Formats: sequence, C-alpha cells, structure tokens
Amino acid sequence: MSGGTRVTESRSEPWEFQSPYLESGFGEAGRLYNAGAPAYYGGPTVAGFDTAEQAAQAGTLGYALGPEAREQQLAAQSSLVQGLSGQVDPAAYSPLASALATGVQSKLTGEVLPGIRESLVRYQPGGSTRGDLVQNKAIADAVTTGMTQPLAEMYTSAYGRAQDRAVQSGQMYPSIMGAPMGLYGAAADVGSQRRAMTQEGINRDMARYQYEANAEQQQLANYMNMISGNYGGTTTMTTPGPSGFSQLTGLLGAVAPLFAPSDIQVKENIIPDGTWKGYNVYRFNYIGDTVRRRGVMAQEVEKIRPDAVVEFDGIKHVNYGEV
Repeated sequence: MSGGTRVTESRSEPWEFQSPYLESGFGEAGRLYNAGAPAYYGGPTVAGFDTAEQAAQAGTLGYALGPEAREQQLAAQSSLVQGLSGQVDPAAYSPLASALATGVQSKLTGEVLPGIRESLVRYQPGGSTRGDLVQNKAIADAVTTGMTQPLAEMYTSAYGRAQDRAVQSGQMYPSIMGAPMGLYGAAADVGSQRRAMTQEGINRDMARYQYEANAEQQQLANYMNMISGNYGGTTTMTTPGPSGFSQLTGLLGAVAPLFAPSDIQVKENIIPDGTWKGYNVYRFNYIGDTVRRRGVMAQEVEKIRPDAVVEFDGIKHVNYGEV
C-alpha cells in the first residue's frame, strides 16, 4: 500500500564569517543603485577647429573668391589668347619699317635707277617700253629684298615669340594661382596637428572621468568577487512518503531513518568516498537538493543483500539496520 509523497525543505546558510561581509556588500550595492547612474561627461567631447585652421580656411575662401585671383586668371587668359591668335602690335615695329623703306628708296635713287637709265641710253637711245619693264622689275626686287622680306621675317619672328610667351604664361598660370593655396594648406596642416593634440587631451579627460565615475561600482565588484561563494538558500524536495509496510514495521525514524532512499536514479553529483562494511560509499546530493550526503547505493547493496533493499513507489531504499 502506497503512502503518497513527502515534501521536505532544507536550508543552507553562508559561512558564519562570510555573512557580515555579504551584508556589507549587498548594502553598498543597494546604495549605489539608489544613487542612480553617474552623470554624463560635462566637458567638450570634440575638439573645434584650431586658430591656424580657421585662418587657412578664411584665407582660402578669400583668395579663391576675391578679386586678386580673378584678375590673375583674366590676365593669364588674355596673354594666352593673344599669343595663340598671332596678334602682334604693329606700332612696336613702325620705326624699323620706316628705316627699311628709307634704305630701299636711297638705294634705288642712288644706285639702281641711275644704272638702269645709263644702260638704256647706251644701248637704246630715246628709251623703250622694255626699259620701263626693266626699271619696274628692279624697283620691285629692291622693295622685296630690302623691305618686304625683312618685314615678313620680323613679323614671323614676333608671332613665334608671342606664341612662346602664351605657352609660358599658360605653364606659369597654375603655379602662380596655386602658390597661395599651398601656403594655406601648410597652415591648415599645422592646425590639424594641433587640433589632434587637443582631441587627444579631451579623450583622456573623458577616460579619467569615466574611471572616476565608475570607481565605486568597480571596487564593489572586486569586493564581491573576493567574498563570493555559496550564499545558501532553501531547497524543497519531494520524496516518496512512507508505505504501509514502513508504517507497520516502524523502521523509518524521525532523526535517522533505517530505510533511506538510496536509488541511483534520485541522486546526482555522485563521488566515491571509501567503503563501509564492504560496501562502496559515495558522497552525493538528491536531485533538487543542494545538501551533500554520504551513503551506499541501493543497486549495489541489492546484489549482495537483497533482503536489505525494499522498493517504495519504484524507488529502492536500503534498510541500514540489516546491512
């Protein structure tokens, strides 16, 4: 006849010397929790632009959008366009052209034309149409050789030089325009380095603040780690209740029952712990109970003394009075 189940409750307490430290640690944890989270860092978190960077930015914008850069660009473009178009100032070559014309005229009146007339009178008295042709050709040759050709060469040379100057202007234009930008860039680099140093200082201040703001919590965590252990607790265990057989025989006592549940299926954390009366002894705790116990295993006793093992509700018990 089955007697149902029995509910037992067991409690374990912290080590007595551990209790005051636990109480102190839990009390401090409550105080820190009630105090709330530390305030957020109140200082600057991002370094602003350095004065050198600000000056470089202002200078860059002022130069790029100001009249100086615009005038330089217009001058360079004008020089480039003038040279590539072949424009040459005629006024600059007027004195040379006048000198060439004077030379040609002097040579014609002093040498070429008198010689032609003398030759014509000698061979053809009275003149002729052929004589006019010869004279006209001589004049044309003198003008071509003494004036037209030199002027053409002069203008060709001037045109080439104008183009060279235009190319040089085009090559110089980027360097002229970019020179101030390079200086502003160098100033910005200095400012960037200084701003990086300022940011590093801010980062260190933030790290120091974070450390100090969490110092108490960290100290408490270290403290609790040092006193950690089994703080104890309450465990409720349900075991088979006394059967009709155990009630009749009265073999289960209140303090040290002769029949004890020794079935391996209700035990855990089993560790061998020597022998007793030829039986293996183990340390264990019942499943759901943290209290460590010591005893034999019903299945092993049953092989030697089956009369000392009884089964209640499917759980084997050992009658220690018969072992």
